[in-house]
Amino acid sequence: MHKNAIKNRYDFVILYDVENGNPNGDPDADNMPRVDPDTDHGIVTDVCVKRKIRNYIDIVKNGEPGYNIYIKQGTALNTQDAKGVDAIKNKDKSEKSGGFRDFMCSNFFDIRTFGAVMTTAAKDKELSNVAGQVRGPVQLAFGRSVDRITPQDIAITRVTVTTEEKGKTASTEIGHKHIVPYGLYRQEGFISANLAKTVTGFSEDDLNLFWNAVIHMFDEDRSAARGKMALRELIVFKHSNELGDAPSHKLFELVSVKRREGVLAPRAYGDYTVSVDSENLPEGVTVARKI
Repeated sequence: MHKNAIKNRYDFVILYDVENGNPNGDPDADNMPRVDPDTDHGIVTDVCVKRKIRNYIDIVKNGEPGYNIYIKQGTALNTQDAKGVDAIKNKDKSEKSGGFRDFMCSNFFDIRTFGAVMTTAAKDKELSNVAGQVRGPVQLAFGRSVDRITPQDIAITRVTVTTEEKGKTASTEIGHKHIVPYGLYRQEGFISANLAKTVTGFSEDDLNLFWNAVIHMFDEDRSAARGKMALRELIVFKHSNELGDAPSHKLFELVSVKRREGVLAPRAYGDYTVSVDSENLPEGVTVARKI
């Protein structure tokens, strides 16, 4: 049990939009924006948003103890796991599994938050029980656009060629950019106080840092491919206790996002209205619009 873990369950909704960019390319479709083939609604995976949160935490904390990032570009998971294995090498065999998990949770913010699968740590029989899956208290569903999107393949011209051989017959090359002219996406998430208490130790300080990362995650994630992306809403439902006062889906239904009357092709956040039915909140639940 972790005494400093959060005491309340949370559910939350985030709204973000993209203008002339690719919010989440699909490697199975030449990196075109992900689309539900049956409805033409855009899709953003949970891992895409988690990557932005991890990157922001890494920038803000810059290796501060307790806030390292486990899944980090350029760092092998074996190397990360070795830190935990070294920390428990002098423990009794019966203590190694829990000791490894506690070390990894206390040292890596993203494990403490999202959990991790750490199977690479199991190198021999003595450590076979060390590795495994840690369920994190913070989980995200896939994001989905409020309306249908129309991905576009934009041709661009480059004034240089790739090779000298090509330069003998051409002075330019044609490239492509995949964009969504505009899309407003909705994504929902869940925070379990029970998993924070019994597994990872996710604390109030971690929670506040997480909210801050969500609010600012696009600010340090700019690229030509992503175009103009912005977080528009962070709507947080707080329960009065650890296990919650109402089902998550009932709370999500209180958040309404509608296109304004007369808008046929949305091209701005102002083309929508967002409302939260706070008058019909279940007893014990409060709501806050953090942005």
